[in-house]
Amino acid sequence: MSQTEERMSASERRAAREAHLIASEKARDLSRELKINDFHGGIHPPENKHQSTGEPIGSIPLAADLIVPLNQHIGATAIPLVKLGDLVLKGQKIAEADGPVSCPVHAPSSGKVVAIEPMAVPHPSGMLADCIQIRTDGRDEWCALTPLENYAERDNDELLEKIHDCGIAGMGGAGFPTAVKLSPRGGAVIDTLIINGTECEPYITADDMLMRERAEEIIGGVEILAHLLDQPERVLIGIEDNKPEAIKAMKQAAEGTRFHVVVFPTKYPSGGEKQLIEILTGREVPNEGLPANIGIVCQNVGTARAVYRAIHLGEPLISRVTTVVGESLSRQRNIEVPLGTPIRHVLECHGLDRKKLQRIVIGGPMMGYTIEDESAPVVKTTNCILAPTNNELPPPPPAQACIRCGLCAEVCPASLLPQQLYWYARAEDREKLQAYNLFDCIECGACSYVCPSSIPLVQYYRAAKGDIREARAEKEKADRARERFEYRKLRMEKAEQEKEAKRLERKRAADEARKLREQNTDTPDAQAARQEADVVAAALARVKAKQAAPEQVLARAQRTLTSAEHRVERMQQKLAEADDAQRPQLEAQLKTAELKLKEARDKLAEAEKQASAEPAPGGAQEPPTPSTTEDKLTVAGASSSAASVAIEKAKAAAAARASMSPEQKLASEIEALKARVDKAAARLEKARSEDDPNTAAFENALSKLQEKLADKQHQAGEQD
Repeated sequence: MSQTEERMSASERRAAREAHLIASEKARDLSRELKINDFHGGIHPPENKHQSTGEPIGSIPLAADLIVPLNQHIGATAIPLVKLGDLVLKGQKIAEADGPVSCPVHAPSSGKVVAIEPMAVPHPSGMLADCIQIRTDGRDEWCALTPLENYAERDNDELLEKIHDCGIAGMGGAGFPTAVKLSPRGGAVIDTLIINGTECEPYITADDMLMRERAEEIIGGVEILAHLLDQPERVLIGIEDNKPEAIKAMKQAAEGTRFHVVVFPTKYPSGGEKQLIEILTGREVPNEGLPANIGIVCQNVGTARAVYRAIHLGEPLISRVTTVVGESLSRQRNIEVPLGTPIRHVLECHGLDRKKLQRIVIGGPMMGYTIEDESAPVVKTTNCILAPTNNELPPPPPAQACIRCGLCAEVCPASLLPQQLYWYARAEDREKLQAYNLFDCIECGACSYVCPSSIPLVQYYRAAKGDIREARAEKEKADRARERFEYRKLRMEKAEQEKEAKRLERKRAADEARKLREQNTDTPDAQAARQEADVVAAALARVKAKQAAPEQVLARAQRTLTSAEHRVERMQQKLAEADDAQRPQLEAQLKTAELKLKEARDKLAEAEKQASAEPAPGGAQEPPTPSTTEDKLTVAGASSSAASVAIEKAKAAAAARASMSPEQKLASEIEALKARVDKAAARLEKARSEDDPNTAAFENALSKLQEKLADKQHQAGEQD
C-alpha cells in the first residue's frame, strides 16, 4: 500500500471517529431532551401476557390447504395472476396490486391452485371475500429470490418498489401499505421516525417475543426505514415497561446506532399511533389527519423486520408471528405461521378443547372481534388468535340504559365525548357524528370496558363509521355520474351546433347554386341540359305507357294466373305425400295458395274486360282527358307518333348521306356550319342589344363555330 493510500485511510478513520463522537454527543443530548408525556384517559385492564411467553417462537405443520385472501390490507383488492390448475412456488407472486394503495399477494408455500372464489376471511362482518386456495405439495419449495445488496447505494424509488413488490403492509393491525406510508404526500418533511413496540393489548405478545428473538433483524429494518426517510433527526423505539426482556434485547441490538429505545409506563391504549406519538414527542395529530402532517412516520416492529427480510433476503411477506392463547388450548405460545393457514388448523395444533371453548377472537379482548367460521385464514394483520373459556372471558351482560356517569369520557384516549356519539349514532345523525369527530375514535374499547351499563359503545361507533363511509362513497359516485351527464350534455349540444352549422352551410350553397342556375338559364349548356332532360322524360313516359297498355296488363295477369295454378298443384301433391305431422302446415300453405289463385283469376277477368272495351283502330272516339300523372304519361305515350316520324326522317337523311361522296359530305357540313354561324351571330347581336348577362357565353359559342367552319373550309381547299 502506498503512503498516499495510508494517509487517506488514516484520514478516513479519523473522520469516522469524529462522526461517531458527534453522533454519540447528539444521542446523549437527545436522551436528555427526551421527555415522556402522557395522554388523556386510558385504563389498566388485566394484561394476561405471561401465558404465551413461556417458550420461544415456534412453528406448526404445514396445512393441507392454504386460503390466501386477495385483500389483506387497506386499499384495493389485488388482481389474480394465476388460474385453476397452476403450480406455484413458495414466495411466487400470485396476485398483482390494483392501484397505488394496494399490495400484491404471494404464495405462502408451493403447491397447486385449486380454487379462486369467495371464501370466509377474518372480518368483523363475517363476509366472504375473494381468495386463492393452494393445495400444498409438502415440499415447501422456494421460487428464485432477488435481494438488494448495498441498499444504501441504491435509489430510494428502487427500494420502495421492492418493498411494494414484496407485499409488505403494516403488521400492527391496520394493514396500510408500507411503501405508501414511506412516501409522505405533499412533500412533507419527516423529522421523527417512531418504531412501535408497545403492544398494549391484553394477551398479545407477538411483538414482545419478536423483539426478544429477532432484535437484530428489527434494527436492520429500522436502518432501512431511516434511510428511506432521509435520516430523520430522531429515531425512537417505544416499548412499555412491562417488557423487560424485549427492552434489554432491543437496547443491545441498537447499541452503536443513533436509535433510542424509549421506555414508558404501561397504560392501555398507549400502543395507538396517535397516543404513542403524544407520549414520545408531545405532539398531537390533527383531527382526521396523519402523523406525516406533523413530521412523523410510525411503523410497527414486525413491519421493520419484514422490510429487512425483503431488502436483504428478497423474501415477500408470506408469514408472521402470531400469538395463540386461551385457556381452552392445551398449549399457549407464539408461532411463525404461514399466511393463509386456516385458523382451525392452528387451534387443532395447540390442543383445542371445544367443550371449554366459548368463542374465537381475532386480536385481543379489547379491540378484537369474534369469528364464526374457523376456516378463515391467518392474514397479514392477524396478531393474535384468542380461544377463551367462559370463566376467562365471560360474555357481556345485557346492555342497560345510559346513566350519564361520564366514565366513558374520562377514559377516552382521543378526548372525545362517547356519550354524545352514542346518542347521535343511535339517531343516525351523521352531521353531528362528524362534528363530534367520530373518525378520531381508534375503537380501543376503553369506553365499553368502563361502562357500568354494559353498552357496546364501540359497536355503535363502528356501525356509524360504516354508514358514513358508505354515504360518502354513494355521494362520490353520484357526483361522478352527474359530471359524466353534464359532460355528455355539453358534448351533444356542441355536436348539435356543429350539425346545424353544416346544415346552414349546405342550404346557403344550394341557394347560391340555384341563383346561379337561374342566371344561366339561357346559355347553350343549359339549353342542351334541358333538351337532354326532355328526351329522358319522353322515354320514361313511353315506357310507362307501354307498361300500362291493355295488352301488357292482360299478359301479366295471364302469367300470374299460370304461376298460381302451378303453385296450387305443387301444394296439393305435397299434401298427398305428407305424413300426419306435416299435414296441418301444408294445409295452411295450400289454403293461402288457393286464395292467391282466386285473386289471379279475378285480375285476369278485369284485364280481359278492359282489353275488350278499347276502341278499334281508326275509330273516331276521343281520348279521355288525362286527370292523373299516370294518365298524362299515357297520353304522352299515345302522342309519341310525332317522335316516330322524326326518327323516320332522320333515318332517311342518314341514308341519303350514306350515298354521298366525301366531297359532297364535306360541302354539306360546310353549308350546315354556315347556317349555324349565321344563327349564332344573330343570337349574339340580340343578346348585345338586350344587355343579356350571358353575352360572353354567346360570344364563346360563336367563336367555336367559326373555328370549326374554318377547319372544314381548309379541308375543302386541300381536296381541291
